[in-house]
Amino acid sequence: MAKPLLGAQLYTIREFTKTKEDLIESFKKVADIGYTTVQLSGIGVNLPAAEMAEALDNAGLHGCCTHYPWDRFLNDLDNVIAEHQAWNCKHAAVGSLDQAKYMNDPNGIEILKEELTPVAAKLAEVGMDFSYHNHNMEFKRSGKKVWLANLYDQIDSSVLKAEFDVYWITAGGGDPVAWMKKYADRQPLLHLKDMTINADREQIFCPVGEGNLNWELILQTAEEIGVEFMLVEQDNCYGADPFDCLAKSYQNVRAMGY
Repeated sequence: MAKPLLGAQLYTIREFTKTKEDLIESFKKVADIGYTTVQLSGIGVNLPAAEMAEALDNAGLHGCCTHYPWDRFLNDLDNVIAEHQAWNCKHAAVGSLDQAKYMNDPNGIEILKEELTPVAAKLAEVGMDFSYHNHNMEFKRSGKKVWLANLYDQIDSSVLKAEFDVYWITAGGGDPVAWMKKYADRQPLLHLKDMTINADREQIFCPVGEGNLNWELILQTAEEIGVEFMLVEQDNCYGADPFDCLAKSYQNVRAMGY
């Protein structure tokens, strides 16, 4: 099995993407670290797709996946597809969903399934797929299972893929490797994010490889189940330079053989 390609989740550097000039400079910094692919998420400036493609190309980067608001898939799907095609991007995703509608409502998953099925079918027609990215809120119990398990058990893998976030699975009380193995048939994308504990006994983010997650087993499992892209992300850098954090993660994961 081929090793997954290591990329950067641009949400990490969201504060440095608010103008076209800043975005272009940020792309260069990410490429200089060594990353060749990125997830387009949290970008502050709204560039036309062609200009975004040009900026990526000029930096030597590929936009492998995205996070888009769910309402754009429902109400603007043709343009969503056109934008992804401009970047040669096959993997679309949402970073979250409306909790009241889809998680707190007992019929929420069924509602999502009805909405998503035609969207996923149209994406599939052009060689794209759709993934859901989790936080820890999806680990709230819903019957005998947590909500996230109900989601994937009720919606077929041909319709819904998983973009598991190993930090948030851990924060929700789950085992990332167990989740990866259980839903091994639907994971083109994986978020790499590490967790440590501060002096106040709080869970906090840190560069990958500098916290407490079992990276040897996580990375081995990602390779075994056929993950295509592993995206490094750090939601909060606590005053440190986000580019330095991305660099530390890159160096650490590369030292682990990826």
